Amino acid sequence: MSGPPFFSRTVANRLFSLPEYQKAERIGVYLSMPSGELSTTAIVEDALKNNKQVFVPYIHSIETTTTQQKTSVMDMLALDSMEEFMSLEPDKWGIPSLTKAQAQSKKNCFGGTGLYQALAKDTTAGSSGLDLIVMPGMAFDTGFRRLGHGKGYYDSFLTRYLRWEAEMGLSTRSMPLLVAASLKEQTLSPPEEVPVTNHDWLVDVVIVGDDRCLVRQQ
Repeated sequence: MSGPPFFSRTVANRLFSLPEYQKAERIGVYLSMPSGELSTTAIVEDALKNNKQVFVPYIHSIETTTTQQKTSVMDMLALDSMEEFMSLEPDKWGIPSLTKAQAQSKKNCFGGTGLYQALAKDTTAGSSGLDLIVMPGMAFDTGFRRLGHGKGYYDSFLTRYLRWEAEMGLSTRSMPLLVAASLKEQTLSPPEEVPVTNHDWLVDVVIVGDDRCLVRQQ
């Protein structure tokens, strides 16, 4: 299990107490590595039990339009049940993951079925978008900066999400609430800061394994 179980449960319980989580109908949740980060199993289980639609990361390659070279991107695809969750096979990092065959028939958080590039998009109320995303990271700070694993999957996904809202005429909708799940050791204390660039997104909430819940003032 990822991270000490006690701290994973502490973070999960804090998340469950947030009004934004309680009201959320569609959430994105990272699936955890075997070690080094907090487990999200309890979050997935609670969300499904409470009839929330759960979407999980799926990493795949696409060909860029400018260079015609392959690059990896992240989609958020539907997870339908705990039975499906428990049956997922680990990828090369040990993260439970959907297979390529499964991904083709999965609901995408942007609406429609399958991967983003091939979607027949559906913007019917309640059928697309996310209300909240639980995000991993290697480090966080009290300025709500996040250090990912160096691939930029979440930052690129969020930039694409913002562009998708504009393209679909959904600019009046708000971005999902971005919630970071952090071990105490991963949360830097002032004056230490996580190095970021202009492409990096700040998170809205940092929930720490020592039961702290840091909320960014908008």
